[in-house]
Amino acid sequence: MNQMLTPTPPVTRRLLPEGPARLPLTIVLLVTALAAILLPLLIVANAPRIVPVERKVAKVRPAQRVIPPAELPPVEPAVFVAVDPADARAYNASIPFSTAPLLPARPFRITGDEASIARATDCLTAGVLYEAGDDPVGQKAVAQVILNRVRHPAFPKSVCAVVFQGAERRTGCQFTFTCDGALARRYSQVAWDRARGVAAAALAGSVEKAVGTATHYHTDWVVPYWSASLDKISEVHTHLFFRWTGWWGTPPAFRGRYTGAEPLVAKLKGIAPAHSAAGDLIAPAEGTLAAAAIPAEAMPAPIAADANSFLVTLDPRLGTADYPAFAARVCGDRPYCKLMAWTDRADTPAALPADPRQTERMAFSYLRDRARGFEKALWNCERYERPDLGQCMKSQVFLSSPDRSDDLKLDMLPGGGLRSALGVGGGAKEAPAELSGVRRKSGTLAPPAPVVAPPVRRTMGPEVPKGS
Repeated sequence: MNQMLTPTPPVTRRLLPEGPARLPLTIVLLVTALAAILLPLLIVANAPRIVPVERKVAKVRPAQRVIPPAELPPVEPAVFVAVDPADARAYNASIPFSTAPLLPARPFRITGDEASIARATDCLTAGVLYEAGDDPVGQKAVAQVILNRVRHPAFPKSVCAVVFQGAERRTGCQFTFTCDGALARRYSQVAWDRARGVAAAALAGSVEKAVGTATHYHTDWVVPYWSASLDKISEVHTHLFFRWTGWWGTPPAFRGRYTGAEPLVAKLKGIAPAHSAAGDLIAPAEGTLAAAAIPAEAMPAPIAADANSFLVTLDPRLGTADYPAFAARVCGDRPYCKLMAWTDRADTPAALPADPRQTERMAFSYLRDRARGFEKALWNCERYERPDLGQCMKSQVFLSSPDRSDDLKLDMLPGGGLRSALGVGGGAKEAPAELSGVRRKSGTLAPPAPVVAPPVRRTMGPEVPKGS
């Protein structure tokens, strides 16, 4: 009998538990998944906040005061705050422009002989080209600033003297290209001719209204200390332009008289045609000539009005320390003798009283008065370092005269600095130690009040070296 065989069902392997045993494992997996999601969220939510570090810009000393019309504003040294270009731009952008009217300067029309005009044109050409590059827009702005300085009583009274002001001083130059070696680089003749056209037009009366009566400027990536003292009035490309606050920044203040004579500038020899004869003006090494070696026939004569007073141009070969010996030789056996000396013949006056700008550029003075047992030598310490401050000429505040507006008088008293011959009450006032420039009132950036030319007449004021 055949038996029918019943097939055996296949064996199935169980991977997960069934029933109640499966629940704990499911819970574990859910908890793990939630932890994987929530834990990163908790870490991000509770992480410390990253605060960007704010770049600190070195602060410029706040403005203090505005120089009144009876005083001449000093020209501050071109010293820069130690900040990187990005911080400088941020600081400069934070200074608002003045809301006072941007008044244009009067046209400047040069006078003088043909050779002098050519020298002025070449000096102005070098100034605009080396300061603004081959950019006619920037060149016109720079030319206007230079001519504004020529007319302002705080600066020299010739174009070349303004452009090269301070180039020989230890404290530095007003326009950096005159003392930083930039003149060793030559522009093409095409660029020079183009800049000379800008210079010639400015000297013939062309006015750049965009910069008004600006006497200072700087690029936006630097911060000069003087920038806190002046009003920011305009911007041309990357240059910011400034004028003095108060009356000294208004058109009536620009009443300085152009000398009509331009000196030869040795630094422009080989660059500017009109200065090609300046080779003999290149100063020999200082100290190569002793005062005792100067022959008697080479000694200067006294001025016509006073046989005991001398106005002299120093030989560049004389050492600074040898100036007193030179003065003693010039004075000879005179019991009373006064000597005033300059290093540039263009600055040396022909008679007394000297123009105050010439007096301020004086390099050395000497006074002997044997009747009083007095003998004193003084140096201009803006130019020469001296071991004793008692050997330095003193800066002065010059007060207004009640009776004259243009004629300037000055009495040089070695040991007492420069003194006003027509001060209030006949006395002389020395500059306060804190008087270091034109300053705004501390903490204020309010627009200045409308400026009205005052009735006060100015007697005199010094031009203090340095501030582009």
